[in-house]
Amino acid sequence: MPYDSDSNIATADVLTLLLHNQHALGAAIEEVTKWLSENGVENVADSARVAMETLDTNAKAITDAIIRLRQF
Repeated sequence: MPYDSDSNIATADVLTLLLHNQHALGAAIEEVTKWLSENGVENVADSARVAMETLDTNAKAITDAIIRLRQF
């Protein structure tokens, strides 16, 4: 596949926006998790924590992809 700087920039820009959304969702889930824990719904809070871990893992992969795209 030929190198296309414009495509790499556009892809990195879109991934950056998705990463910002990922962080916003993580923050919202964290707030809900805190509320759940404080209100005795620990089993649901645990599930929310697992979701946050997934967001963190995927955010790392998205960040790595953005960096690779911006290096070209």
